[in-house]
Amino acid sequence: MAAGNDGLMATALLPTLPKDRNDCALDQAVACAELEPMSPQERLIWARTRFGERFAMTTSFGIQAAVLLHMASEVAKRFGTALPVIWVDTGYLPPETYQYAELLSDRLKLDLHVAQASCSPARMEALRGQLWNTGRLEDLELYNYIRKVEPLDQLLEELQVACWASGVRLQQTEHRQGMRHLEAVRQRWSLRPLLNWTNKDIFYYMQDHDLPQHPLFEKGYSTVGDWHSSGPDGLEASGRATRFGGLKQECGIHLPGLMGEGI
Repeated sequence: MAAGNDGLMATALLPTLPKDRNDCALDQAVACAELEPMSPQERLIWARTRFGERFAMTTSFGIQAAVLLHMASEVAKRFGTALPVIWVDTGYLPPETYQYAELLSDRLKLDLHVAQASCSPARMEALRGQLWNTGRLEDLELYNYIRKVEPLDQLLEELQVACWASGVRLQQTEHRQGMRHLEAVRQRWSLRPLLNWTNKDIFYYMQDHDLPQHPLFEKGYSTVGDWHSSGPDGLEASGRATRFGGLKQECGIHLPGLMGEGI
């Protein structure tokens, strides 16, 4: 009897996922079946319709960021209100990324919200050292949590976001190969409108819509994050393998674990 009660208590304590704008719970399998045949733009419209003002998107202002940002700006015109765009600024981005962010924000008239750690880069380094530079996976994970995951989750909470979209794609990392179009990520719904797009799809969309390339693209970068954890494609590594000193491919933002889990 006690064991049964413990089980009921554990179930009651499990976190619940946000409901849609009509206070209805989502069935992930049903939602994914609806989303599968849609275009990326239709998936954004589906989420905006389903979650209303509690739907937002994230961006890194990276090499391929312009595609989803452009789609979001076009969808916003349909609804008459801009879609909140959350940018995680670690304080360690390359100068070119900050310049690119200004360019795209002005051109696409983005409703930009910047997520930043409460601890400045200088303070973090004084107290903990250069966490990205120790060669220890646990230090890199702590760095990513402090500068990326925690600031994002805090801003998502402040904006009361129930579902957020990102530009992740299947071919980018091993983890992403197992993703679905809609999944739970740290007690919120995460939408992946571009999940099944290829590099060719990205290239032609940018060409068709005359979207500017990230300045580091011409220098051989196919992906870019922080200046200390990114590099151009080369003979030994390309794509996400160029990130994080080869220790990992994910920063934690798109992982489903609880906040701070594993830190």
